[in-house]
Amino acid sequence: MRYEIYIDVLFFTNFMMDSLILLSVRKILKYQVPTWRVLLGSAVGAGITCLVTVIPMPVFVKMTLVFFLISLVMIRIGLSVNTWKEFGKALGVLYLSAFLMGGILQALYPYMCTGKLFFATAVGSYVILTGGWKLLLRIQSMQKKVCKVRLVTGQKTYEIQALVDTGNRLTDPLSREPIHVIDREIARQIGVGSVTEIGKETCECKFSKFRYIPYRTVSGTGVMPIFRIEKMCVRAEQECWVTKPILGICGEILSDNGEYQMILNADIL
Repeated sequence: MRYEIYIDVLFFTNFMMDSLILLSVRKILKYQVPTWRVLLGSAVGAGITCLVTVIPMPVFVKMTLVFFLISLVMIRIGLSVNTWKEFGKALGVLYLSAFLMGGILQALYPYMCTGKLFFATAVGSYVILTGGWKLLLRIQSMQKKVCKVRLVTGQKTYEIQALVDTGNRLTDPLSREPIHVIDREIARQIGVGSVTEIGKETCECKFSKFRYIPYRTVSGTGVMPIFRIEKMCVRAEQECWVTKPILGICGEILSDNGEYQMILNADIL
């Protein structure tokens, strides 16, 4: 049986698909490589694929080249990966991206009647793949709302757990800065006295400009003592330092199981 292969069509098709897959890997693994390098790696991979296709060789050799060696060459050139650990990670994501993108194309195959529509669908599958990955990361980040926070007051540092609450939009009426709420136990540790009397104007605090502000919740209204500390570090996906943040003191324990001792204003992110 004889097959007629158009080498230019084979090269362009492989170049386009390799480019979309490598771009997906770059986006998912957050590699800081320029687009021209990704395209170069895709072109090299497509070129080797054409050579493997037209040069006679045993089937197992072709399969080894196509499914392993070409992928490594593409990753090395297109993503500038150097270590074997990163090679393994990138190779796994590359295979997964190719599998998912192929599945999307297969699902839309009955609706593709021309070559132009195929190329448009391939680009659409890339958008769906990267958009789906971004959505998964967002869902994961919403499920992991608890992060570590470091409070710095003078020469002392306090490590606590904090909940990022999208419903906390409490701001200082004077400065319009966000307010982050701590529970009374943490407040006692960092220097606020008479914490059991919070809600009445009998608190003592070693910090300057200690004052009260009104607040409203679903359960009612009240007043909350607020004050500034020297600085605060929020450890989420990256470290975020905040100079002179405003802390408010809640008159009760924030978490019954002790999972967190602070509620961060969502504007911090």
